[in-house]
Amino acid sequence: MPAGVSWPSYVKMVAASLLAMFAGAQVVHRYYRPDLTIPEIPPKPGELRTELLGLKERQHKPQTSQQ
Repeated sequence: MPAGVSWPSYVKMVAASLLAMFAGAQVVHRYYRPDLTIPEIPPKPGELRTELLGLKERQHKPQTSQQ
């Protein structure tokens, strides 16, 4: 094996890497919550919007200035 690593150690590392990759992809998928529906009529240019989770709430909160 490369760098003198045994087969069992190599397989464990590959399995851990794959598990971490799949877990990270799931976390990103749940955070961004993509819209996976397919519309019957495609949207016009500029109509398609994607939003981050909680971004609307942060933008619409009234901001008070401290003086």
